[in-house]
Amino acid sequence: MQVSRRGILIGAAVGGGLLAAWTLRPRNFPDPLAPGRGEYGFGAWLKIAQDGVVTVAVPQLEMGQGVTTILPQIVAVELGADWRQIAVEPAPVSGAYANIPLAARWAPLWMPFAPGLADNPDDLLAKRYAQEAPLLATAEGTTLAAHEGPCRIAAATARALLCMAAAERWGVAWEECEAAAGFVRHGERRLRFADLAAEAAQLEPPDPPHLRPLPASESPIAGAAEAATSYPRLDLPAKVDGSFLFAGDVRLPDMLYAAIKHGPAVQAELSHFEPRRAARIGELVQVVEGKRWLAAVASNWWAADRALQAMRPRFRVAGPLDSGEIEAKLDEAIRRGTGEALAVRGEGAEWTETPDLALRYDVAPGAHATLETASATARFADGRLELWIASQAPERARRAAAEAIGLSLSDVILYPMAAGGSFDRRLEHDHAIEVALMAREVGEKHGRPVQLVWSRWEEQLAGRPRAPVSAIVSANVRPNADGEITALKVRIAMQPAAREFGRRLFGNETSWAALENTVGETDPMVTEGALPPYAIPDVTVEHIPVATGMPSGRMRANAHGYTAFFIECFIDELATRHGREPLSYRIGMLGEDARMAECLQRAARLAEWDGGLDQSGKGLACHRMGGGDEGGRIACVATARQDEGGVRVTRLTAAVDIGRIVNIDIARQQIEGGLVFGMAQALGAAIEYRQGLPVQGRLADLNLPLLADVPEIEVDFVASEAEPFDPGELGVAVAAPAIANALHSATGLRLRRLPLLSGGL
Repeated sequence: MQVSRRGILIGAAVGGGLLAAWTLRPRNFPDPLAPGRGEYGFGAWLKIAQDGVVTVAVPQLEMGQGVTTILPQIVAVELGADWRQIAVEPAPVSGAYANIPLAARWAPLWMPFAPGLADNPDDLLAKRYAQEAPLLATAEGTTLAAHEGPCRIAAATARALLCMAAAERWGVAWEECEAAAGFVRHGERRLRFADLAAEAAQLEPPDPPHLRPLPASESPIAGAAEAATSYPRLDLPAKVDGSFLFAGDVRLPDMLYAAIKHGPAVQAELSHFEPRRAARIGELVQVVEGKRWLAAVASNWWAADRALQAMRPRFRVAGPLDSGEIEAKLDEAIRRGTGEALAVRGEGAEWTETPDLALRYDVAPGAHATLETASATARFADGRLELWIASQAPERARRAAAEAIGLSLSDVILYPMAAGGSFDRRLEHDHAIEVALMAREVGEKHGRPVQLVWSRWEEQLAGRPRAPVSAIVSANVRPNADGEITALKVRIAMQPAAREFGRRLFGNETSWAALENTVGETDPMVTEGALPPYAIPDVTVEHIPVATGMPSGRMRANAHGYTAFFIECFIDELATRHGREPLSYRIGMLGEDARMAECLQRAARLAEWDGGLDQSGKGLACHRMGGGDEGGRIACVATARQDEGGVRVTRLTAAVDIGRIVNIDIARQQIEGGLVFGMAQALGAAIEYRQGLPVQGRLADLNLPLLADVPEIEVDFVASEAEPFDPGELGVAVAAPAIANALHSATGLRLRRLPLLSGGL
């Protein structure tokens, strides 16, 4: 049975019975991981070869976050394998790899009529949807939450089977055997996994398997910021020597190359082009027309691009984007629009009189600026399509490609590739649809595969930036109480960007249809992070939906990337106005959140915090992701100043609590990378539109930090026994407010717009 978003909606409309019956159907998944010659399967997650190599299936997209090391490390620790004999392969499509926590987080997107029925990973409906769809997606930092448990169980089962096989040979109880470094041992005797795999694979495992007392973890060492992991990244050698393959590196025999030109607006349609002008380009093989695009296919990409330019494609345009008009709509909404309270703490915050302080914040559309632009390779032959693509939601991309050219899902094979950066950009599947259409035409006429690569201009034009935002944060303060906040209200005006994305991903709707079908809808996902980590008794968070007409997409840290900026800049300004030192002011409001207090104190100590004195150039910010006692916490001190080139950030110091750390190196890389990404969002990475076209058409136009601009970064991890939290987005959220507060310390100016200085002084 295949399940769709539409099917669930219909089932719910008929009544609760059909939906309940669907959730109660038994689910059994055959082992999807097929052993090759000389390999023996041990469930869905691993297989062991005759040469001792342990291959781990990874269902997540590797896009720099280290997932192809993290999951194998979990397996290796639980199994007792030798790290030098660990290999990785992409997991096949199967409900066995369903991302159930992500299904729960995204319940408002695939089941908008009643998300409360599936917004917890323990909810049966979330589990059933994730398995049936199946939802095999990489997003929201859910890798460990989704897959650590299944990986441990699979590895523990395999370990037990290996010990049972060895115990039969030695005539001992299998529970007396131990597995370590790729061997099963009993006293002085030992056998390699390779010698036992064939026998072990035939045995019946214990149920439940015996897990090791402790899961995979590495503890931070006080004073040793560069302490190395015992499990170096598996993809590092290939990335260093250049042999690592990204989506754009695919090369097939007799392959052709495609360049594409999109229309300059969401409603643009191809109206005219001049194919005769491209006839002089001898390498040109074919021209492919789409409703909203034109592509040229040639023996090399450069020739395809030249042919495309020569044909002078023209588009019939309705409603071209203009940044001035978008900002006017946001301004009108934040000033006069009616919002809906989506999060309330205590009695909420409603003003009968003017609040003590109200401040306006604005954020421009944000570019993903991935190093690798959208690219995909496809081969159509004998009524079947093969697709090589880097996708955070590969099954959705596969379905979209099949639907685009009228194939059954079983006739489309997707080969997952690694991405050269994503930041949630690879959740979209436009290029999968485009290359499928091209491959069908090229395959039928020439019998050759085709590779599509978007130019940087096309990425900026059609890549769907993070939506622009306007917000007003207001508060009442207890009289004569040193700035103690009694009530806080956050009003956020923006389009329902997450719902719009959900309609594209789960409903395969066009950008325009998704925009039209979400007009006026409120969206709780665009306000995430607006509830502050402080123990403020009464808080209200409102969303004012705005119809900007601009297609938008998900981005690393998502709402946290701007809500942290609003809250932490506002808190800092309150501290200054009431003569409070920013660190003690924050700690005094934390209530019982000792973990955040520890992060703040550590970051301040490491950065030699001076209280944020005038002209010191130091600024402080903190943020929490995840609710209650769980989740991750970060505090950051930035050192920055204004110079002739704009803003110069010289140091970023962070203290982080992400619970149990699986791999210390990867955790540090993710925090450091997040801080740099957040710095880029603070200082640039924004897109403006004029007459439907991006003003910033190249990476050089985005004011991204160069290597010489990257500051000294120090990261201190707090040892914690809490559940692990993904570190990939924390740094993004906290960087911009820390830098903005540092610039206030250095210049006396309060900057309330991202990118900073984009509104002038």
